[in-house]
Amino acid sequence: MRRVSMMTRDDMIAATGERYRKGDRANRGKILDVFTAITGFHRKHAARILRATGRRERGAPRPEMRLYNDEMDGALVTLWEASDRVCGKRLHAMLPLLVEAMERHGHMTLLPAIRAGILTMSAATIDRRLAPFREGAKRRRRAPPSAAVKAAVPVRTFADWGDPSPGFFEADLVAHSGPSADGRFVQTLTLTDIASGWTETMPIPFREQEYLVQALTKLQRSLPMPILGLDTDNDTVFMNETIQAWCAVHNITFTRSRPYHKNDQAWVEQKNGSVVRKLVGYRRYEGLEALQILENLYAASRLFVNLLQPSFKLISKERHGAKVIKRYDKPVTPCQRLLADARVSNAIKTQLSTMQASLDPIDLLARMRHCQQQLLNLSQDEQVEGAIQPDARLGDFLASLKDAWHSGTLEEPARPQRTWRTRVDPFAATATEVTALFESAMGQTSRDLFEQLCADHPGLYLPGQLRTFERQRKRWRAAKADALILGAAAVAAE
Repeated sequence: MRRVSMMTRDDMIAATGERYRKGDRANRGKILDVFTAITGFHRKHAARILRATGRRERGAPRPEMRLYNDEMDGALVTLWEASDRVCGKRLHAMLPLLVEAMERHGHMTLLPAIRAGILTMSAATIDRRLAPFREGAKRRRRAPPSAAVKAAVPVRTFADWGDPSPGFFEADLVAHSGPSADGRFVQTLTLTDIASGWTETMPIPFREQEYLVQALTKLQRSLPMPILGLDTDNDTVFMNETIQAWCAVHNITFTRSRPYHKNDQAWVEQKNGSVVRKLVGYRRYEGLEALQILENLYAASRLFVNLLQPSFKLISKERHGAKVIKRYDKPVTPCQRLLADARVSNAIKTQLSTMQASLDPIDLLARMRHCQQQLLNLSQDEQVEGAIQPDARLGDFLASLKDAWHSGTLEEPARPQRTWRTRVDPFAATATEVTALFESAMGQTSRDLFEQLCADHPGLYLPGQLRTFERQRKRWRAAKADALILGAAAVAAE
């Protein structure tokens, strides 16, 4: 018997099915006989097909078996976006909390059926339902906060320097962390002038951009020439809006080296080893006492290194295969290079000559060795704690933080600072206790301190005030940095 095609069978099922379901027993038997003879179906199979309530397209999902609909997909996409587009396994674990939070804050309102369907989805089903939306929304890699600053700061390589005028500096930070970089420790800011090799060093208590700006401000006043350019590496402590704005205010050309190309900063890297590491070494230093000793050490060493100690300067470098030929000029001091440079003013040359003639090298070396011995005793006795502790010598220390040499200083116009608050301080009632927490627990996080404060005063503070507490601690640190570096606290006390 000739068998009909599948399309003809489907059409025959649609035409015969309605008559079969409406007919009586005798008519259904006759219809079934003809239908099985034409299609070749088994009689039981043919009866099941003709009894069906309607025809379903091949491959189409069965409506009675569908658990999720378009409304659930829309709500799932909203929740996926609110989770920052995490994967299905993480979203599945996150959904109970996320749905509750979204409804609590009025971002979405789900019907009970939709809410129950979403919460019962498996991780695999979530990935399957989100697959079409992921195709049109590829996840973009987040740029770090310093990316915009790095894009705006031009790159300067070692070969781009040429012969700049005095005032173009390379800057770098030297960490005095010892064998472990955990916790907070003193850092040394190093500035090296490209034209003369003049090197300035300044300790800062922590690796933070606010302290760095204050150290740069003080060094700017003590340098024999104005800072015309500042070249740094790609560290976030330099690549940020604070340093960028400081350079813009003072009309300083701000450049950076290439990532992972330390030779682009060969001038300052060389001074990090020959000046900072040679004087201080590789031990760990932290706290007020170490900061004071380093301040005294650098105050003496800057005069010895820049005014009395000759150094070589690279003139040219040629490569012949694997061999590199370097040529240097005669060893002279950075001061002598400035005196011989026609671009330096006569006033600065006079000040440099006077200062150089008045120095006693034996006295400077004695001061340097004394400070080095103090650092050695400090590290061996392990007297430095992780937090800066106030003591009776704080006033003497702040009074001693003055520039060792004021020749050729650049005075900055005083800018008014805002001293008033726009909102009531929520920590005014416990100000003394909060300050004591800051003083005694410098190594702990702000969250830990805030939780401790909440535990001591139940019901007084809310979890949402953590950010306010962090800003309060940041202002305290800024005031502490003023006292440690610029001596602002000593001036205010007078």
